[in-house]
Amino acid sequence: MTRRNDTIRVLIPLKLRKKNGRPKIMPPADYSPSEDQAQDPHILRAIGRAWGWRRRMEAGEFATIQELAEAVGLAERHVSRQLRLAYLAPEVLKRLTCGREASAVSLYDLCFLAGETWMVQAEKAINADQLRLPRASNDRSY
Repeated sequence: MTRRNDTIRVLIPLKLRKKNGRPKIMPPADYSPSEDQAQDPHILRAIGRAWGWRRRMEAGEFATIQELAEAVGLAERHVSRQLRLAYLAPEVLKRLTCGREASAVSLYDLCFLAGETWMVQAEKAINADQLRLPRASNDRSY
């Protein structure tokens, strides 16, 4: 058993606020995030999800994207678009997952970038100002 003198107490000044009806822990006002957390969690989650879906499809668990979408409870269009992230160039994946700089590439743009060759993907992902893809008003194939 521990005696009262052996106990170490750590106080972390956090505030608890509600956001969208859910409790959220807020850091102190003078807190600045470390460089280790520069990756966008939404992009990381989408890439991980896409690779999981790709593995499941390659294993034969699902024959079509429609079956996969029904199984995961998402729209077929959404699954189809995000599944493209599993086919990004290794250099682009390395930059997005291991890079220490904050990504200037949006998740939307990444989905369309996957259709390019690996060399073009790397060029456009590194030069993010070239990445804004024109979107036709009648283009509905996301």
